Amino acid sequence: MITCYVKYVIDPKKVKQFEQYARMWIPLVEKFGGQHNGYYLPSEGANNIALALFSFESLTAYEEYRLKSFEDPECIKAVQFAEEVDCIVSYERSFFRPVLN
Repeated sequence: MITCYVKYVIDPKKVKQFEQYARMWIPLVEKFGGQHNGYYLPSEGANNIALALFSFESLTAYEEYRLKSFEDPECIKAVQFAEEVDCIVSYERSFFRPVLN
């Protein structure tokens, strides 16, 4: 299993728009075989940082999801929405593997 951690720098005046974007992506990750662990919006502390965590069975499965997402109409619509409302300033993506019993 591989977990993708995405750290977003968002426009703090557009948290509601970012939340709408996040709600669009949760079912899309699941549509392509991933397990979404949620988006985490600013609460206390920095008002411009949001996080997302989702997992795939392997890095290969994640890469397949990414390729398919570039052609999926719902994924394209989500990306276009974020661009139109301009709620994301930047993001960085990292991958982790869990240590379990």
